[in-house]
Amino acid sequence: MRILLLIIIGSLAACGNETGAPLMATDIDVTTPMPGVSMSAAYLTLTNNSDEPTRISSISSPQYERIEIHKTTIEDGVARMRKVDELIIQPDDSIRLQRGGIHLMMIRPVEDIDMITLNLYDGDLLLMSLRTSRADSGN
Repeated sequence: MRILLLIIIGSLAACGNETGAPLMATDIDVTTPMPGVSMSAAYLTLTNNSDEPTRISSISSPQYERIEIHKTTIEDGVARMRKVDELIIQPDDSIRLQRGGIHLMMIRPVEDIDMITLNLYDGDLLLMSLRTSRADSGN
């Protein structure tokens, strides 16, 4: 079962434009941890609607001990994940966090997860807080 986007709680930023929120998150997919595994991954598209580059330097969640931005690369035929210190999204551009590329590693859930909050920061400035919920697939 996967966790899917229900609503975007809010979007905060120092600047914006008239076409919508300065930073938007869409196509959110957070995997459920496998039994006995203390990590899951999150994939999403982030769109910068502002006139300035958006820098995401950290992401946190009260439901996880830690969230890291990772990038998968192939080295000598072997896939390796490396921590990325910062995501930069250019003005009027998008970045897709996806399998086999840049993604979020959700490390050590601290509670049973029905709802996940992701807080995206530029230094100490909260850029966006979004909330996802476990989809009820009926299966």
